[in-house]
Amino acid sequence: MKKSRGRTGRKRRRKHLKSFMDGVNCSHKLEYIELKKWLKERGFGDSHLRPAEFWETGRGLMTTKALQAGDLIISLPEKCLLTTGTVLSSCLGGHIVKWKPPVSPLLALCTFLIAEKHAGQKSPWKPYLDVLPKTYTCLACLEPDVINLLPKALKKKAQEQKMMIQELFRSSKAFFSSLQPLFAENTGAIFNYSALEWAWCTVNTRTIYMKHPHRECFSLEPDVYALAPYLDLLNHSPNVQVKAAFNEHTRSYEIWTNSPCKKYQEVFICYGPHDNQRLLLEYGFVATDNPHNSVYVSA
Repeated sequence: MKKSRGRTGRKRRRKHLKSFMDGVNCSHKLEYIELKKWLKERGFGDSHLRPAEFWETGRGLMTTKALQAGDLIISLPEKCLLTTGTVLSSCLGGHIVKWKPPVSPLLALCTFLIAEKHAGQKSPWKPYLDVLPKTYTCLACLEPDVINLLPKALKKKAQEQKMMIQELFRSSKAFFSSLQPLFAENTGAIFNYSALEWAWCTVNTRTIYMKHPHRECFSLEPDVYALAPYLDLLNHSPNVQVKAAFNEHTRSYEIWTNSPCKKYQEVFICYGPHDNQRLLLEYGFVATDNPHNSVYVSA
């Protein structure tokens, strides 16, 4: 009897270890239950992808069935996407249309994220906001003494990125003030630098490319952003190939894989042929065994 229990115990431990290496399913967590319910109300059918925690990549999506090349990974209806159209149809829309000079599509999305996060329970986007990262590891978010430790070329780019966000904040203060009629609290406290930095990182690291027609109420910068709840839990791997685009017939953003994936393993997409410097600067992580890696040599 003792031997039997021992073998069972070892089997359980091996099974537990294997499941941890594959990924620990997080579907039972309240924030994901609420997100899936919210997505279902917007027309997103049940997919074979489950939120999970992985040993190497952290949070991601695992598949509950084996995927073959040519399979559809995910199809997210247009109603689930957060775009500048979403912003214009909100209470911010009238203020954006009237503001001169026009705000950029990027600033419009940042403003919306900050406003909705501030609204808390009252925000219709709360289930999505609740699963967004609270902090980011983009280089622009690091303290100056940490940035100083980076290689010279990367340090320069990190400082430029930080200055760009600081300039966006400085140039947007008057616009933020114009939104005061919408809020009981002072807009200076709501739209502070740390809030803008968080919103900028959210847009920069999580949006999918989706071209929108130019609107007069926005500046001439390309309007190519869409935040895609649930879909944005997919992590990057330089070693997979996918096809991603908005399907005009189904009115959904679809991702098709060209790389097979075993059952219960993490499903990856590719953000592009980026080297680790670009990944660290834009997304706050590096990829192991990155075939696109480069070594930057100063003069």
